[in-house]
Amino acid sequence: MSLSPLTAVSPIDGRYHSATKDLASFFSEAALIKYRVFVEIEYFIALAETGISQLSALPNKAALRTIYEDFSENDAQRIKDLEKTTNHDVKAVEYFIKEKFEAIGLTDSKEFIHFGLTSQDINNTAIPYSWKEALNKVYYPGIHVLISELDAMAKQWKAIPMLAKTHGQPASPTRLGKELAVFVERLEGQLNQLKAIPFSAKFGGATGNFNAHHIAYPDIDWVAFGNHLVNDILGLHRSQKTTQIEHYDNFAAHCDALKRVNNILIDLCRDIWTYISMDYFKQQIIAGQIGSSAMPHKVNPIDFENAEGNLGLANALFEHLAAKLPISRLQRDLTDSTVLRNIGVPFGHTLIAFKSIMRGLKKLILNEDALRADLEKNWAVVAEAIQTILRREGYPKPYEALKDLTRTNEAINQESIAAFINNLNIADPLKEELKAITPWNYTGV
Repeated sequence: MSLSPLTAVSPIDGRYHSATKDLASFFSEAALIKYRVFVEIEYFIALAETGISQLSALPNKAALRTIYEDFSENDAQRIKDLEKTTNHDVKAVEYFIKEKFEAIGLTDSKEFIHFGLTSQDINNTAIPYSWKEALNKVYYPGIHVLISELDAMAKQWKAIPMLAKTHGQPASPTRLGKELAVFVERLEGQLNQLKAIPFSAKFGGATGNFNAHHIAYPDIDWVAFGNHLVNDILGLHRSQKTTQIEHYDNFAAHCDALKRVNNILIDLCRDIWTYISMDYFKQQIIAGQIGSSAMPHKVNPIDFENAEGNLGLANALFEHLAAKLPISRLQRDLTDSTVLRNIGVPFGHTLIAFKSIMRGLKKLILNEDALRADLEKNWAVVAEAIQTILRREGYPKPYEALKDLTRTNEAINQESIAAFINNLNIADPLKEELKAITPWNYTGV
């Protein structure tokens, strides 16, 4: 059975393929192979530029770079075919590049491909490079579109009064736009923290000490070489003291930061879901779509539910990546290798959630009548305002007076509040000031 969206085991490549297909350029097997080829070629060019006599006749750099710039699916398949013999994925890449060198007349230089390296020098630069590109080209554009939509809604509804609920109970009124602006601020804050984390890479030979490089060419400053290659050419951040592998501490920090962003989005989904259940929002009815197989009247908030589920899956994997990858026995074990092949999976579930939230937000129709009716039923919320002004005026025990009025099982309305105010032993102008307070204008700054 051939692989297709109908036969794929993972919904990322199946049901939700249209939402995640852009990730294939960064996290597929072919993409990983291409990034490895890219690092090997850039390493060879940098090595040739050190002045090593055996590479004094530096070949045309543009010609070398076409090996990865023109990399095709057939090239990736050739490497997979070589891997059947080598049983080693990075060695297969090396042999592939040697074939390319022979084809362009660089047979004498081919033994300097992968010179002095271990496979993790390639993996631990190729993977953070692909991770960085995926964040910059897919993740950040996606989350910024979502934040922009929330910001626009916050501005559109900035003056809409709304009953707040703390502990699920009526509380001081707020404004709908401000409540959405809370999520904008939280998301932007966490994105700033995420962007501050370096994309760390390991490059230093079998145990991180440049043993093979130094024994072959002791006069070259290999630490400076590694820093130049990783920091300047690849645009990553070279970890200075490592074992055979990158210690992944900053990668774990990326995962934790992404998880925090997702937690904020889960919070958003649950709040919007609740507002829909409270009838604060209606949802656009789309012709032909069915909300329930049994109840024809229903329009379910499925986009926010779908997003919440996918964000939870993403976070479970981000949690595992952050907890597992920084731990490796002695100078290395292989548990990181198979785990790293899954870094695109939480990314995929996160993208699915982004697109579900956007669909859901665009379906929302504000129901101002419901918001106003909820405020009308809860005149008790102005008690805080009244007792605060009475405190200002030195009125004795104002909190206790309002408590006796509001903490009963009887309805509090505009008339009962006005009657309470009229019975206070205060000047008439102060009474008028208090009566002017309503659930719709007691919304703060």
